[in-house]
Amino acid sequence: MTEEIDFILDSTEESMTGSIAHLEKEFLNIRAGKASPAMLGSVFVDYYGAATPLSQVSNINVPDARTITIQPYEKSMLQPIEKAIQIANIGFNPMNNGDVIIISVPPLTEERRRDLVKQAKSEAEDAKIGIRNVRKDANTDIKKLEKEGTSEDMCKTAEDKVQNLTNAFIKKVDELLAVKEAEIMKV
Repeated sequence: MTEEIDFILDSTEESMTGSIAHLEKEFLNIRAGKASPAMLGSVFVDYYGAATPLSQVSNINVPDARTITIQPYEKSMLQPIEKAIQIANIGFNPMNNGDVIIISVPPLTEERRRDLVKQAKSEAEDAKIGIRNVRKDANTDIKKLEKEGTSEDMCKTAEDKVQNLTNAFIKKVDELLAVKEAEIMKV
């Protein structure tokens, strides 16, 4: 019976770790005023009839904190890349100099920073909801084991461990949010 409880605890921790990983990925998409290649992650270019991620048809560099340069592998891709960036509607105005596309990342306004903090809080809340759902599923599985004959003490201990995991992961979400919030609000 303890094998089943260990399995439930392991899969619970694994799922909660997945929620944290997803949150970190979502936080990468929230720009904090510094240029980053990840900002163009949602841009897809029409490459010979197929929607292709920008990173697969060009070299993306960040020479300084306010500039992104995109050098296509094929010169004929300059216009389609420029068009794709505008269509992606991510708030950038690409400039084409004949060899590379240059994007100047504008500094964030106070209002935009607040909006980004709200977005970050929303993502963090989604992660917490995911963690709580995992807890609920784990507790349901533990209750099933109790009905099947596992001792009440073992089940109670397992539920306590699940709650401790939940608390630890929710604390981690709060820490990640605090770091992201500070990063966004830093002028």
